Amino acid sequence: MKEDQETPALTPGAVRMRRCGYCLLKQPMRARHCKSCQRCVRRYDHHCPWIENCVGEKNHRVFILYLALQGLVLLWALRIAWSGFRAAVTWSEWFRTNVFLLAALVVIGVFTVVVVLLLVSHLYLISCNVTTWEFMSHHRISYLRQCDYDTNPFDRGVIRNLWSFFCTWGNVVWERVYYRDVLSTV
Repeated sequence: MKEDQETPALTPGAVRMRRCGYCLLKQPMRARHCKSCQRCVRRYDHHCPWIENCVGEKNHRVFILYLALQGLVLLWALRIAWSGFRAAVTWSEWFRTNVFLLAALVVIGVFTVVVVLLLVSHLYLISCNVTTWEFMSHHRISYLRQCDYDTNPFDRGVIRNLWSFFCTWGNVVWERVYYRDVLSTV
């Protein structure tokens, strides 16, 4: 991959921004070029086919809200489908009466499980301050290669991670967070 070739030094004075191999812009830490959108995205999480856009630093909260709202609507649809079943004397008559409702209940149930699992997995990643891209490609990302798989240089604890994700606005200079231990000793 062209965009991850440079390895940053371990001192804060030597932080170098990578140059994107596709659009030739200097990328801050945690940014990545999306081949689907043809642009660089700050704190790239993933490209979502549902919203046909990248999920990054500026719209990640909205994506979580979208998943939560979609989950609530699907749970509501499950409740409506469940309340529509009608009683019958025999099983064959019940099945004939409720076959379309049963099929809808199964489809809605599958979508509900998928959306809830996706929301839970994203909330877990947010609580660890890890993006989906970093979680899946830890071994290929230059600034994470020197870290163990169970350590994350951006993790500030569950409460601070959730607080900074949901309650703070603006761009974060991730190089400062990455090198916070080195900076605190200087």
